[in-house]
Amino acid sequence: MWREIRDREAGKTSPNSFKNRVNSFRISNLQLSNHKDIVSPHRGSVNSLQVDLTEGRYLLSGASDASASVFDIQRATDFEGVGEGASIAKHRSLFSIDKQHQNGHKFAITSAIWYPIDTGLFVTGSYDHYIKVWDTNSTQMVMNFKMPGKVYRTAMSPVATTHMLIAAGTEDVQVRLCDIASGAFAHTLSGHRDGVMTVEWSTSSEWILVTGGCDGAIRFWDIRRAGCFRVLDQSQSQLGRRPPVPARSAMNKVITSKALSKGQNISVKPRVPQKKSASGNGVKHSPLGQIPAKGPIKQRLHPGMLSSQDRATAHYGAVTGLKTTEDGMHLLSAGSDSRMRLWDVESGCNTLVNFETARLQTSKPIQLATTQDSTLVFVPCMTSVKAFDVWSGKTHVTFRGHYEYVNCCWFSSQDQELYTGGNDRQILVWSPARLISDEDEGPAEDQDNWSD
Repeated sequence: MWREIRDREAGKTSPNSFKNRVNSFRISNLQLSNHKDIVSPHRGSVNSLQVDLTEGRYLLSGASDASASVFDIQRATDFEGVGEGASIAKHRSLFSIDKQHQNGHKFAITSAIWYPIDTGLFVTGSYDHYIKVWDTNSTQMVMNFKMPGKVYRTAMSPVATTHMLIAAGTEDVQVRLCDIASGAFAHTLSGHRDGVMTVEWSTSSEWILVTGGCDGAIRFWDIRRAGCFRVLDQSQSQLGRRPPVPARSAMNKVITSKALSKGQNISVKPRVPQKKSASGNGVKHSPLGQIPAKGPIKQRLHPGMLSSQDRATAHYGAVTGLKTTEDGMHLLSAGSDSRMRLWDVESGCNTLVNFETARLQTSKPIQLATTQDSTLVFVPCMTSVKAFDVWSGKTHVTFRGHYEYVNCCWFSSQDQELYTGGNDRQILVWSPARLISDEDEGPAEDQDNWSD
């Protein structure tokens, strides 16, 4: 590391390159934090974690005891000494909303997310069939949506500028879009044959939504049009792709082979197949200008509704986790078949990255996390969290610290810290190793002014 600093001082390394190298060095040295501790107030399993996208300062958590809490991860509540001149920063919840609240959830909170524009609002989804929007300043509910079943996951687009939609995956087969601006359902997305366990917005387009269902399907939706436009198929890989044979070349090849077999002269021009009658060997004309029932044209127009593609599966079992890369070019998925897959978003193909075998939970959704440069993906694997190399599938490091199953993880790119929550009710912090010194400052007075 000192060599990197000397090269930067000498001007041999650019600022961006130096920053990336420092971040990579810090990420490669993640371990259970010896200087920061999140004091969890939850009395049930922690199901959801998210650090706000604007300041990178406030951690929001949701748990199965129907409570949601907010923590300031930049400024400690108090300090606890563990040795001469040493201390550990304790981060206690700034506030919690639980069953005792007049508008609190009655059952487990499965999803807790920040409003992506500022920290003035946050959203919770629960097994009590409700999605609720909360005002952070007053800790009061400002809006709620009644869903047809248990809420598994909620998501809001981090890049949206023209809509304020909450995508909700529930035990119902339809995906519902809740509009904060109007307080009503915008519309529903139909296509899954079983409950929708996970939803994820694209990081490159505010209109593209990705959903994973208990039917093993991953569907892509453009919310401006009806029906999904893509269904991922695990058997369709980049390795097996090849350019399609032009129709004219294929017809010439067939006629040439027939002529050679009969000993005919092959210099005669083949007849155009479109001019043949319906009773011949040509393609039938579509009545009233409709699209032919067969051919690539229909696939280009609406591949998600073709009977063969509509039943394609991305996993053998439920899709339990989805995560798009920062550039929006790739999608990571996890399934109850204990498989991880990397998909090319542009082509919809399986990249065939062979992720090392890991046991994944099968009964509930899991929350994946990636580093800012999308080189590592953090996956809850039973009682541990594994960091896989996205492009090779090899295990980079395994984090062990929870006593029970891990449900969620969130990576803070601002501090290169990983936060994990599990059934043991704990929220653990994994940060780059550092020596604890007596130079740590005590807690300073600070008043939280939530964004409006």
